[in-house]
Amino acid sequence: MIVVRVMGGLGNQLQQYALYRKIETLGLEAGLDFSWFDREVQENMKAPRELELNRLEGLSLKTVSPEQVRALLGRRYEEREGIFEKVKKKINPSFSPVFEETEMYHPEIFGWRNKYLVGYWACEAYYADILDRLRAEIRFPESPDSRNTETVMEVEECESVSIHIRRGDYLDAANAAMFGNICTETYYDKAVRYVKERRPDAVFYLFSDDSAYTRERYRGPEYRIVDWNKKENSCYDIMLMSRCKHNICANSTFSFWGARLNGHEGKIMIRPSIHKNTQVCVPERMKQLWAGWTLISPEGACI
Repeated sequence: MIVVRVMGGLGNQLQQYALYRKIETLGLEAGLDFSWFDREVQENMKAPRELELNRLEGLSLKTVSPEQVRALLGRRYEEREGIFEKVKKKINPSFSPVFEETEMYHPEIFGWRNKYLVGYWACEAYYADILDRLRAEIRFPESPDSRNTETVMEVEECESVSIHIRRGDYLDAANAAMFGNICTETYYDKAVRYVKERRPDAVFYLFSDDSAYTRERYRGPEYRIVDWNKKENSCYDIMLMSRCKHNICANSTFSFWGARLNGHEGKIMIRPSIHKNTQVCVPERMKQLWAGWTLISPEGACI
């Protein structure tokens, strides 16, 4: 069995789910391990998270038990590797029952039959060919907030464009070193111009964890602020982004899924050329792995 470890926020959880579904389409046995969300694990997390996949409807969630994980690994994932496993991994990493993501794309995982996969699997190439299927089965429950229903009607009647701006935790020193200064104001200015050149009547819907910033910076009749979906209702921001006709994303898997679940033909999807500051952008490779996306650098250049 291929076991995919589920961890992180909703955007990451959706990517891990998508990889699991892709593996199933290949006729392989696959399951999801949710033990990262156990209380004793979360107590040691600097930024605790909750399992959010179970708030969505239509998902095929095959959960593996602790006994199945132990049968595959000979231990819990959180426990230290045994000497035998360490030796096997040193001889050849592929001999280990655990595979931990280190590159943007690891196509070799589709050739395995028994492995425990640990990673975020953000690369579009993993599941691009099943996105239509995922759009059909990933469904959001009916929102209790009438503003979401009203906004769905609005975005369907205009040339709507979502803009996701993530500030909040990305402004913390530790996160800023990894994720900061990528989605710069120059990046967003270029993205807005790019869309306006192709869709002059565009209406922009702003999604952010810093609505004061967006209200100050984005003024004018073409801008709308969406700032009411908080905490357990934050999933409705992904839903609303997916109903927009075009998407401008942050370096955040949360907004990637707003664009991925957007089923409009001729949509414009924009993302930053890099996701984190340790990444080196190789334009040809990025265009191959993120087919259909427009890539813009922090300096505002289309690559």
